[in-house]
Amino acid sequence: MNGSLDMTQSAPHSPIAGASRFPNIPLPPRAGAGLKTEHVDAILADDYSIGFLEVHAENFMGDGGPAHRALEAIRARFPLSVHGVGLSIGSESGLNPDHLERLAKVVERYEPAMVSEHLAWSSHDAGYFNDLLPVPYNAETLERVVSHVSQIQDRLKRRILIENPSTYVAFEQTTMSETDFIAEIARKSGCGLLLDINNVFVSATNHGWKPMHYLRDFPLELVEEIHLAGHAEDVDDEGDLLLIDAHDRPVADAVWKLYEIVISQAGAMPTLIEWDNDVPEWPVLRREAQLADAILARLGPALLGSRHAVG
Repeated sequence: MNGSLDMTQSAPHSPIAGASRFPNIPLPPRAGAGLKTEHVDAILADDYSIGFLEVHAENFMGDGGPAHRALEAIRARFPLSVHGVGLSIGSESGLNPDHLERLAKVVERYEPAMVSEHLAWSSHDAGYFNDLLPVPYNAETLERVVSHVSQIQDRLKRRILIENPSTYVAFEQTTMSETDFIAEIARKSGCGLLLDINNVFVSATNHGWKPMHYLRDFPLELVEEIHLAGHAEDVDDEGDLLLIDAHDRPVADAVWKLYEIVISQAGAMPTLIEWDNDVPEWPVLRREAQLADAILARLGPALLGSRHAVG
């Protein structure tokens, strides 16, 4: 297939009931990348075939335009994961039904292999925030999040993945560990999990606990996708190191080491390279994906299907 993308043409969005517009391709246990429209032509022309692409659902909630034409070309050739950043599943105000309907239309239109969201909140009543804010881990929040995840899964008619957050503060109201809280969400709602290893490293550094202890307690048997990203260094008001989940640079060496440990003990699984700010040219992002592919090939295959907790 010619790798050039014709931005003047677009297949009409007119799915026939029961018919699939795209190949039904699951996410492979390989590296993928977050899709940026400026990379589409390079991806389609590249001899290196990326394992899958992931998009933020909110960028495709309009009806048409160049972004949809680009995604249709990508979806015709590659497995796709849809990652939501705005459902605010931890919100005390409940899910926004209009937002959920818009997400459902994106999922119905592109038939992704995976759909995921964050364990966070970003809206309250009529107020909306750009940040993914943390929730206290207790029985009341658990009941609310499980209810929202179930509502999403019922509307989408599919299982979703919930991602562990990067956090900078803790709540006095917390009575459960984050790993126990996430495991209970999965057990009660039936959802799967997305393990963001950079988030684990960022939160561990900011709160002063060991990332290996977190990974030891995380229910890896429920993980269906991994995220890797770069983080920025800052200092807090007391002069201590503060990491920011910036997605603006290569994956840090310490995060790569944690990733190797997870893959060596849990087996190969789809792994996304996230790079959302100061986005580089495609070859830079491809190089990060190839590093992950090399680790998956070296450490993953022997343990496929035999995941167990990191010891």
